[in-house]
Amino acid sequence: MVDAFGVAVVGFGWMGRVHTRAYSRVRHHYPLLPLRPELVAVAEEVPGRAEEAAAQFGFASATRDWREVAADPRVRAVSVTAPNFLHREIGVAMAEAGKHLWIEKPVGLGVGDARAVADAAARAGVQGAVGFNYRNAPAVERARDLIASGEIGTVTHARIRLFSDYAAHPESALTWRYRRERGGSGVLGDLASHGADLARFLLGGITAVMADTAVFVPERARPAAATAGHARAAGGVPGPVENEDYVGCLLRFASGARGVLEACRVSVGEQNNYGFEVHGTEGAVFWDFRRMNELGVSRGTRYQDQPVGTVFAGPGDGEFAAFQPGAANAMGYDDLKVVEAYRFLRSVAEDTPYGATLRDAVHSAAVLDAMARSAEHGAWAAVEQP
Repeated sequence: MVDAFGVAVVGFGWMGRVHTRAYSRVRHHYPLLPLRPELVAVAEEVPGRAEEAAAQFGFASATRDWREVAADPRVRAVSVTAPNFLHREIGVAMAEAGKHLWIEKPVGLGVGDARAVADAAARAGVQGAVGFNYRNAPAVERARDLIASGEIGTVTHARIRLFSDYAAHPESALTWRYRRERGGSGVLGDLASHGADLARFLLGGITAVMADTAVFVPERARPAAATAGHARAAGGVPGPVENEDYVGCLLRFASGARGVLEACRVSVGEQNNYGFEVHGTEGAVFWDFRRMNELGVSRGTRYQDQPVGTVFAGPGDGEFAAFQPGAANAMGYDDLKVVEAYRFLRSVAEDTPYGATLRDAVHSAAVLDAMARSAEHGAWAAVEQP
């Protein structure tokens, strides 16, 4: 018997829409999932936006106050896709109300916020999933298997990059993302959080970092009205950008491997250039999000002049078979969020965590906090081990 399962979305910008679509699609791809999500409630403080969401997607009710969602007995799980500064307050309240949590990264403004949400979920006995979607790409999961099996030998070093131009335009609005009290760290929380998670997912724990940060667009125009996504505000009153546009960071792993993580939100000419290169004593693996379903692989014992081949993700790699019947049939970004929804709901159904969890968010936040300390003091910083 399939259990009707009431879900809600708090915060209805682009990511709220992505979560909603994932709930709507999840049983199309996972028909044996014993929970059937029902869109019970949507909360968004911008006037009219929640009502528009209800009309478009079929939520049973709409509100501007997320507290009504916490008090709603129909709601058994909540997606928290609100701005970063609200993650802790909403996440803790929802957990204490007995709601399972699917919350977007970075889970608050720092490791203290992430730990508070994780601890609240643990005390309440609810499941907590986090939006580290890039680890869900089947090619990434195949890369992890190749690395773990020793097919590229012992990992020596890796490079992880996350370059985007979403904030490159000088007229980009001064939204919450650029204010420390609301967005926390800038590109660290937005993009480097994904990089820290990918690094740990692929290679294990990070023990120390050496980071440098910079702000390249020091002022932006204040918006005159509510914004969504990466809006522009030409002619608005200028205000200071309070957090980082760029981070470059050296990594030390517990395994002894070394790494480089670089992220930038103002990279002109770069659109979602996210990926990694992992090198070992007998080979390497290469992944580029823009060619999400391909993995570059070099392995063998030639060492010098060893070729790199392209492997296409296919059935047997991660969750690929739930979406496509054969290799080289492409999956897309929204599919990764469907995988996330499935693993979250499966975690609830089986009372066992699957996929990225709140504890993973704590680990990522610990790396980001160490990066910030390192950049401030100009020295290596140890990563707190949660």
